Amino acid sequence: MSVPATGAAVSARPNSTRTTFTLEGCRTGDEAFATLVAASARRHGVEPRALAVRTLLQLPRVAAHSGRVRRRDLDAELRNSAVLLRADQAKVIDLVPIDAYPLSALQFVECETDDADAIFGNLHYLRSARPGSRNFALVDPIHRRPVTLCSVSPMDWALVGKQLSRQFGVPVERMWDVSRVYSFDVAPANAISSLLKGVRNELRRSEPTAELLTTVVDQNLGFTGSSYRAANWQYWMSVRPRPYLYVDGMAISPRQMKLRYGTQSLAEVRLRYGVLAEQSRATLADSMIYCCRVRGVTEAVEPGERRRVRRRS
Repeated sequence: MSVPATGAAVSARPNSTRTTFTLEGCRTGDEAFATLVAASARRHGVEPRALAVRTLLQLPRVAAHSGRVRRRDLDAELRNSAVLLRADQAKVIDLVPIDAYPLSALQFVECETDDADAIFGNLHYLRSARPGSRNFALVDPIHRRPVTLCSVSPMDWALVGKQLSRQFGVPVERMWDVSRVYSFDVAPANAISSLLKGVRNELRRSEPTAELLTTVVDQNLGFTGSSYRAANWQYWMSVRPRPYLYVDGMAISPRQMKLRYGTQSLAEVRLRYGVLAEQSRATLADSMIYCCRVRGVTEAVEPGERRRVRRRS
């Protein structure tokens, strides 16, 4: 996923005194929200972009049906997210890049699985790596630490795969999904788009049956798809949102819930495990599906031709 708009630029002005915010405003670059993120990141010694994403993931849990978020709830989620992020960063401190390098100095590599799993499992907002993935990174030339990395795996989301196959004629077994992306704050401009171009070239070379790369861009977390557009990917379809899920106040994906509890039913999880299982109430934005043909030009899809499908799994 591309870098969230809320982390792209932060203000040095004093914190806002506003008492309410909105989910839409926070995810689309509200200056007051960005200022609060920057201040909390400095206070706790964490990266602002990662903190913004983690906070945006938590806000739907405390937002009203209207999408409004009280300032005190926002402050609490910023604080809690920053404390957890600082602890997670400490777990992988030996992998965190320190020095900034120009894009031309970074090297494209297939990343060690253990390193990728550690970074995604601790720093990615989903806090997990996709099993069986191939992992790629741009690493610094001195310490060989990943500056920007992603994981790619065969498409396994049936809903999206079937719709893309029907509409664009690509067999599902020839699709690969960019399921995780993480970029440290020292990454130079265009690092993610450069990484994506390297992945496309590598799959063209080493996966002769691969025809299409796909990814999900979640607008609710401040992601806009800009890095994918810069790498010549195209916005092909959208997926209707479903509520975010939370267990004991922490966000959890349906896939993770199924793996951990054997079910995606909140009621069943509450009953069987005695945990606080809840879902967001406010309306969320659609997920955008970006695609790139592994060979040849990726055609644009006009807004009126983009399908909007219902998310079931």
